[in-house]
Amino acid sequence: ATSGRQIFQPLHTLRNAEKELLPGFHQFEWQPALKNVSSSWDVGIIDGLSGWTTFVEDVPADTISRRFRYDVALVSALKDLEEDIMEGLRERGLDDSICTSGFTVVVKESCDGMGDVSEKHGNGPAVPEKAVRFSFTVMSISIRVEGEDDGITIFQEPKPNSELSCRPLCLMFVDESDHETLTAILGPVVAERKAMMESRLIVSVGGLLRSFRFFFRGTGYDEKMVREMEGLEASGSTYVCTLCDSTRAEASQNMVLHSITRSHDENLERYEIWRKNPFSESADELRDRVKGVSAKPFMETLPTLDALHCDIGNATEFYKIFQDEIGEVYQRSNPSREERRRWRSTLDKQLRNKLKLKPVMRMNGNYARRLMTLEAVEVVCELIPSEERREALQRLMELYVQMKPVWRSTCPSRDCPDQLCRYSYNSQQFADLLSTTFKYRYDGKITNYLHKTLAHVPEIVERDGSIGAWASEGNESGNKLFRRFRKMNARQSKTFELEDVLKHHWLYTS
Repeated sequence: ATSGRQIFQPLHTLRNAEKELLPGFHQFEWQPALKNVSSSWDVGIIDGLSGWTTFVEDVPADTISRRFRYDVALVSALKDLEEDIMEGLRERGLDDSICTSGFTVVVKESCDGMGDVSEKHGNGPAVPEKAVRFSFTVMSISIRVEGEDDGITIFQEPKPNSELSCRPLCLMFVDESDHETLTAILGPVVAERKAMMESRLIVSVGGLLRSFRFFFRGTGYDEKMVREMEGLEASGSTYVCTLCDSTRAEASQNMVLHSITRSHDENLERYEIWRKNPFSESADELRDRVKGVSAKPFMETLPTLDALHCDIGNATEFYKIFQDEIGEVYQRSNPSREERRRWRSTLDKQLRNKLKLKPVMRMNGNYARRLMTLEAVEVVCELIPSEERREALQRLMELYVQMKPVWRSTCPSRDCPDQLCRYSYNSQQFADLLSTTFKYRYDGKITNYLHKTLAHVPEIVERDGSIGAWASEGNESGNKLFRRFRKMNARQSKTFELEDVLKHHWLYTS
């Protein structure tokens, strides 16, 4: 691959096989026709801003975003799975000439902001250039046969978190905190998605026209993005959770017993109350009534827990507990910053010497995975004088290690049934430890992800069958590809850059 042969070609010289893989090649129609979406099917890469160029001052607006039309991209993804679909029908002993309707496709949507993607050229001020990627994964395809109640699954994505199954739909150079630009670009995507939910796709699969319905589940978002899309206050808010209405104080008192109450529709209703204030309440009363919904929910996400960031959030929390235990904070109140810094460097040094764990600026997935192990606790315990505290810390980690597979695994009922059964018990034990032995950290406060880990995991697994499979990891791995394609395979001109990256990324997933 490094021989200097250019394997990726510009769009107009693509070979036919590649044109077949890119969206815009296969004919299809919608019944009824999609509202506000053109009925033409041969649409390739389009400008993400679709003509809304009035408000972007500093960048020439036509260079900041490129995307596929959502329905065209879905058709292309389905045609890629054509053989799998036919194979699935055969394996289930279904006669493909009868199965022309009743197909259901479940799609996972992911959207993630990427930090610094600036081109490194020479000196001068560092420009904070950020990007946002929106992508989707076809999770499963099932069919309902006459006389059967349940659908029969004919295709299940075996690696739902691989960058190979995560298809890019829209790339934009936007800061994920820039709500206006983000919503302007994703607005048409949301409209197309809404239209598709009320219609059926007719497309030829295996030589016969078949009809498909789509279900979209927006689970591949980190908490920041969910709060932004659903109109909730930012993550430092007293309303600690994107799934229930608990406040931080309540969540630290009652760590385990909560159920999922928030939903997109309810958020919309609450936003209307926030906007109109029908009971003429004071700001505080009003905010309490709407539980921290203070902006208009823009895109429907499915309230879930993001497994990757859950790992990272909890590891950060444990790292702080380790520090506090080294300094025996449970015996004393508010230590100085100097002392804290000293404990931290002691901890880092120990982890580096014994586990070869280099200190990181920001906690990342790999560091989190290495830190949250029993051997890491052993190593930390060497620095802790009191036998009793060491036992408590080891017990805490033992429980955590028992709980973790439940929200990491793609199919917990198959991969770790015992841990799944014991989850509520384990989380209750874990919470008891925190509220007694580690009370100094959890008095009236608790971190968002720790609350979700303790309170909501069993309910989500019961509803979706898995948390890990619906996480944003595929999209996160795709971020690496974005950087690579942008560096290696894209024309340097601003106008073509995103177009090339989007095309290569799509071909990579086909």
